[in-house]
Amino acid sequence: MTHSSKDKYLDSLLEAHATRLGPAFADPSGYRVEIYYTRIDRDARNRPRLTEYHWPEAPSSYFYPASTVKLPAALLALETLNGLGIPRDAVMLTDSLPGISPATLTDTSHPSGKPSAEHYIKKIFMVSDNDAFNRFYELLGQEGFNTALHKKGYPAARIVHRLSMPLPPEANRQTNGARFFLPGAATPLYIQQPRHYKGPVPGTPFVEPEKAGNAHYAGDSLVNAPFDFSMKNRMLLGDLHHILQSIIFPETVTSRQRFRLTEDDYRFLYRYMSKLPTESGPADPKYDTTEFHRNYTKYLMGGADSSVRLPQGLRIFNKSGWAYGFLTDVAYFADFDAKIEFLLSARIYTNSDGIIGDDTYDYETIGKPFLRELGTIIYETELKRERKYKPDFQRYQN
Repeated sequence: MTHSSKDKYLDSLLEAHATRLGPAFADPSGYRVEIYYTRIDRDARNRPRLTEYHWPEAPSSYFYPASTVKLPAALLALETLNGLGIPRDAVMLTDSLPGISPATLTDTSHPSGKPSAEHYIKKIFMVSDNDAFNRFYELLGQEGFNTALHKKGYPAARIVHRLSMPLPPEANRQTNGARFFLPGAATPLYIQQPRHYKGPVPGTPFVEPEKAGNAHYAGDSLVNAPFDFSMKNRMLLGDLHHILQSIIFPETVTSRQRFRLTEDDYRFLYRYMSKLPTESGPADPKYDTTEFHRNYTKYLMGGADSSVRLPQGLRIFNKSGWAYGFLTDVAYFADFDAKIEFLLSARIYTNSDGIIGDDTYDYETIGKPFLRELGTIIYETELKRERKYKPDFQRYQN
């Protein structure tokens, strides 16, 4: 169902637009650029045939996945709840873990004032909420999170810490208990006990040193040495690209790679992976749309730029991430009006001063413009490409 192309089509396409892609294309190793592009051709029965391109052939070095790890977290949380027979809209109360993580018993962004997995997923995809990810990290546990990804064919995955909570590795091995209630019920539907993973660091060893920069901050002190990411989260871009493929086109992956989701789960995911903060409805979290503007999480083609206006019929189903100078976006593009579609994932490292932790990165001058132009180039190319059969997008329109 998926054909990995060895021809140089993507290389030639990028070369033809080198000027638009800026310095990152001229030095892909220095900027740690990597791109996955999947062309989609439908047959007479609307079945997709996928042709995957990868550039460059041997991408350089480790990259930090940042918030893109929220994509598998949301999928595994849904899968876990389905296995336990818990509705995704059940009230989810997270207990405290003394000295590590406080309890989460309320959610003022929910109409009921109570948190739920469903509402966390909305926040993950609409604005990339870190607290929502942390609740799923605690729900899954460090061992459960990684074991599930490894079993699905992603052995390099290493998810070992919460986000925006600086904790030592031992603290991140411990995860909170949780209680689930049907709305309005006083008796728990399910109680999860706290967990403490004592096994080896998850994930297969990386072939290269997992380092970036030439200096980094440790607290307030500048250390003149690269930052070591070997105890940080890790996801390969190709794995993220294929996880997205498994959600958009579950019929194109093996049974092992599929997430155990219901048809209603898929439609829920499609709705919120493409929903913008400016489209928040009565049951959704509300956001200040000056900060959380329409392109807030749309890097490919949107450039995370509020002034960019995307084509009216275009919906982008994606998960992006940004931290330590690394920018990543993993996306499915579907233009319901123009009848075109493709998968595109890319990452770039933008840190010209070489210092990790100084919050001085080249996101605005190099990273976001590169991702904006890359998405636009592929979109423009797909607009011109002849298709024997136009896609039927009914599955994704809800």
